Amino acid sequence: MNVDLETARIKSLPDDAFYIADFITEEEEQVLLQKVTAAHFRWTQLSNRRLQTWPSALSKSNALISSPLPSWLVAPVVSRFESLGIFADAPHKTPNHVLVNEYRPGQGIMPHEDGAAYYPLVATVSLGAPIVLDLYQKGQDRGSEDGRPQCRILQERRSLLVTTKKIYTDYLHGIAEVTTDEGLGPGSICNWDLLREQDRYRCGWSERETRISLTYRDVLKVAKVGNTMRYISGR
Repeated sequence: MNVDLETARIKSLPDDAFYIADFITEEEEQVLLQKVTAAHFRWTQLSNRRLQTWPSALSKSNALISSPLPSWLVAPVVSRFESLGIFADAPHKTPNHVLVNEYRPGQGIMPHEDGAAYYPLVATVSLGAPIVLDLYQKGQDRGSEDGRPQCRILQERRSLLVTTKKIYTDYLHGIAEVTTDEGLGPGSICNWDLLREQDRYRCGWSERETRISLTYRDVLKVAKVGNTMRYISGR
């Protein structure tokens, strides 16, 4: 991959958001999907999706017990983060936490923020199928008067989306619980010019299929093994 991060900037958004359509290859995508499937024992069933947490969930005090990520979540993704300098300003200089979300057709997540437990940067790799991410400015989480989001980002399979700064701190993000993403086009999708398959979406809609996301973050508070019980108890 030979990409300058600046060329991946979503220019219609305030502050920093970047989109790389071909972040991983088709072969790498298949390997990652196989690894996710093999880790079936790690799934937690939520009301509207399934979730895997790596290397572990955060404690009550939002601390992460120090533990390495599994190798399949590191190569090739994290090495490419390093070459692009994505986490260069983060406290640990690299992600230490990954959420694996599965969204089936009709599933989604309400507008929300990731909160203060993390350095304000999220790097999301999409697998399996495209999906639309909706952005809502805080205090206006229903978007405009007719309920539409302020911004929409189409995340293609094998793509990377990086959001940071004001996009992280001043906006909520969510995924609509629909079976078809509609209203797609250059006037509604803010990363349209960066898409790999614009022609596929010129019809204005995309039928949902099962999509897996790998969401990489840097947890600010990391507990060493000797301090584990103190952090788990929340003291």
